[in-house]
Amino acid sequence: MRRLTKGLITTAILSAALMSSSANAFWGSKKDSELKLGYLVKQPEEAWFQTEWAFADKAGEKYHFKVLKMAAPDGEKTLNDIDTLAASGAKGFVICTPDPKLGPAIMAKAKSYGLKVVTVDDQFLTAKGKPMSNVPLIMMAASEIGYRQGQDLYKEMQKRKWDVKTTAVMAITADELDTARRRVDGSIKALKAEGFPASQIYRVPTKSNDIPGAFNAGNSMLVQHPNVKQWLIVGMNDNTVLGGVRATEGQGFNAQNVIGIGINGVGAINELSKSEPTGFYGSLLPSPDIHGFKSIEMLYKWVKDGIRPPNMTQVKDVVLITRSNFREELKKKGLGGLLKN
Repeated sequence: MRRLTKGLITTAILSAALMSSSANAFWGSKKDSELKLGYLVKQPEEAWFQTEWAFADKAGEKYHFKVLKMAAPDGEKTLNDIDTLAASGAKGFVICTPDPKLGPAIMAKAKSYGLKVVTVDDQFLTAKGKPMSNVPLIMMAASEIGYRQGQDLYKEMQKRKWDVKTTAVMAITADELDTARRRVDGSIKALKAEGFPASQIYRVPTKSNDIPGAFNAGNSMLVQHPNVKQWLIVGMNDNTVLGGVRATEGQGFNAQNVIGIGINGVGAINELSKSEPTGFYGSLLPSPDIHGFKSIEMLYKWVKDGIRPPNMTQVKDVVLITRSNFREELKKKGLGGLLKN
């Protein structure tokens, strides 16, 4: 009887061990096949970020990983999201931070969990406002896109056959922001390269990179140069250029005497949709589709193959959208949902 009992116990132990081994193999292989990567954005309700998410999903379909899409509208939610990602078994995440100065806190939290991080659109900053250049980043090529802005402004000026002697550039600046400075500097460089007189390019700082801030900056510039007949307007984004345009309108300039070209495209839709043209001629629309796919593709290859992304990947693809083509171009970029009709 003892022998029989001992044999049964031994058989049970062996069976349990085999079952445990089989279960571990099954669940382990299942877990390995379901690689998870996070994608955190600051404004999930915006079509730009929804398009980034959509193309991140396309990368997931191509490389067979799951994208965990999360909203990160503020610092507290961002850090909580990282906790959630770690608990879900994610190996890393792409993030467009709600505040660049959260960079050190985000990296400390990610490091504590062993998560890899790629930033998109906005670069992390230290507490002192210095770029965290050691964190992989994919963003618009600021200087090159600024240069394109200047080129397109000059082309349109030539097309209208403006007299250069009575034309000036209103460059609305925010030099404390690296991206803003490089965009405006690139635009001014392009205008000078085309032969526009440097003495007729006027820089004016804005207290905020929005329409009211740029409006106030533009007004202060206009009163200093009452003899200028035509204005080219440069700024880091759509809103700064729109603020400059609004200032010229308040001083009696019309659409025939002002050319403003913004950057981002999304902020230009309402202006380009107006029944009558304004001094806001167009905007340089970047590529949320490229940003969304490429950023998480780089993260995947880092996690899966150990290929660390470059510290800086600059996307130069932009298209000039104007009243004549903005609807078509927005649809091409997956942003057709922004159109009202």
